[in-house]
Amino acid sequence: MSESENLEFLIGPLLRQAGLKLALAESCTGGLIGHRVTNVPGSSDYYLGSVTAYAYEAKERLLGVSHDTLVRYGAVSQQTALEMARGIRRVLEADIGVSVTGIAGPGGGLPGKPVGLVWIGLSTPGGDWAFQYFWKGNRVENKVESAQAALQRLYDYLTGELA
Repeated sequence: MSESENLEFLIGPLLRQAGLKLALAESCTGGLIGHRVTNVPGSSDYYLGSVTAYAYEAKERLLGVSHDTLVRYGAVSQQTALEMARGIRRVLEADIGVSVTGIAGPGGGLPGKPVGLVWIGLSTPGGDWAFQYFWKGNRVENKVESAQAALQRLYDYLTGELA
């Protein structure tokens, strides 16, 4: 793996230097981002934890995602990704919340929401963002791509490259 593929090793020192705490809300990635973050020795200095919220009920109860948001926009939406990121940030009292929700496949696609559609949310003291992606791989590849994209957006924020 190249250094850019190991973003968790670049993110750690940036979070530690800034004194920031990170929390994750994962759906379609099933804990993969948390797994990668905790592969870094000393990650407990900046990583508070995560919630893997797959079902609507989990998103509502554990992250505070509005039932109305889920009904109106669906679990895989900009609105849900933002509410998940804000929710995990609030629940774990983190400085930064990152969320991922999507359709990993091979089934589950709907009209207007194809397999491979993913939304990543980022909630920070400087604002909230949501990013949309369309992956073309199989289930595992889509999960890996989603985790990488979430870490890339976090890295972009920490390095001041996020517009």
